[in-house]
Amino acid sequence: MGLVYLVQHAEKKAGPGDPGLTDAGREQARNAARWLRTRGANRLYTSPLRRARETAEVIASELGLVLALDPRLRERVNWDGTTALKTFLDDWRRSVMDRDFSPPCGDSSRKAGERMRAFLEEVSLQHNAVVAVTHGGVTTDLIRTLLGDDQIPARLLDDGIPPCAVTTLTDMQVTEIASVEFS
Repeated sequence: MGLVYLVQHAEKKAGPGDPGLTDAGREQARNAARWLRTRGANRLYTSPLRRARETAEVIASELGLVLALDPRLRERVNWDGTTALKTFLDDWRRSVMDRDFSPPCGDSSRKAGERMRAFLEEVSLQHNAVVAVTHGGVTTDLIRTLLGDDQIPARLLDDGIPPCAVTTLTDMQVTEIASVEFS
């Protein structure tokens, strides 16, 4: 097994679909990349969604790594604008409270957490230090899967994971959750 840094994508532009990063988001990605540069990562994966890909491209440039797309890193549900935002948010909240609820256009929290666990088990066996750029909801789902619902910090369920926060796992054990300390 190995070391995995799960990076929440940087700040994205507002709106439905698959928006890219804001200028502030690009700077967040550069800060995260500078911190990651000293961590010895030898492999970089990213969700196929644009906001994660753009974050990963900044990190790849700083670390000199080639990025690989992996659909298992995608968010469990993504608002595409075909439903009202209120309906999407209601479904999101329901899926946070009921881990087995599958929103009409996505995965349940439990399924997403298991998908992430399978990804981590595979890459941890193949590489010593991995960076994986992903999304806040699915990272929270993974943490809930690994630690249990009673161990998840309430702030993650209420506020989500901050842009470019890094969650660190060592040998499939969560060692740091949603850190934004890049000094």
